[in-house]
Amino acid sequence: MTAQLIATLCAAIFAGAALYINLVEHPARMSLGVAAALAEWRPAYQRATMMQAPLAIIGLIAGVTAWAMGAGAMWLVGALLLGTVVPFTLLVTFPTNRQLLDPAVATDLTRARVLLDRWNRLHAVRSALGVAALLVFLTVAR
Repeated sequence: MTAQLIATLCAAIFAGAALYINLVEHPARMSLGVAAALAEWRPAYQRATMMQAPLAIIGLIAGVTAWAMGAGAMWLVGALLLGTVVPFTLLVTFPTNRQLLDPAVATDLTRARVLLDRWNRLHAVRSALGVAALLVFLTVAR
């Protein structure tokens, strides 16, 4: 039961934070103009990484543990949904992140806007994975 609680809690915090970023923080940063948005994105990205990566990994481990202890296959499904955030970030999102972290992008604001818009769409995938994992966990929780 503890593993189920930890997995659900991690998914809930991850999903809430990810949705907040897509629906509140990113639109607010973009309303400040591209240069300011880029300047704000960099430290926000680094801080969010320190929060969201551990949540995804701990939630994955807890969900797999719950499944391994007999909680049912849907705990494995939810765990894998949440855990998929990590390889998706490393393989799909990170190339955009790397470009946004490059100081040279600040000299080309048109390119910076394209990258920030792409980043937001990619982050929405992470948000959807977190929400899907949370919904699976809440559906099967006892």
